[in-house]
Amino acid sequence: MSGTTRIDGDRHEDGRYEIRLKGHLDGRWAAWFDGLSLSHESDGVTVIRGGVPDQAALHGLLQKVRDTGLPLLSVTHVDADPTGTPGTEPR
Repeated sequence: MSGTTRIDGDRHEDGRYEIRLKGHLDGRWAAWFDGLSLSHESDGVTVIRGGVPDQAALHGLLQKVRDTGLPLLSVTHVDADPTGTPGTEPR
């Protein structure tokens, strides 16, 4: 066997991410990012937010982002629930 070790253990918890793109995506793209919210900021940035179940899904999401043709500004793992509602995160 190889010496490969999983660094994430057996965790299966999802993560929340915020992805920022330079430019505004047309509303037709919203369905392509199923389940994630798409919003536009006044400075010309599109923000994609939502839960991603695992690293494989995150990589798939980043491939979709690449296919939009807009420059990627940032990918941020968001720890807290953006609504600020207490008790919404699984333990």
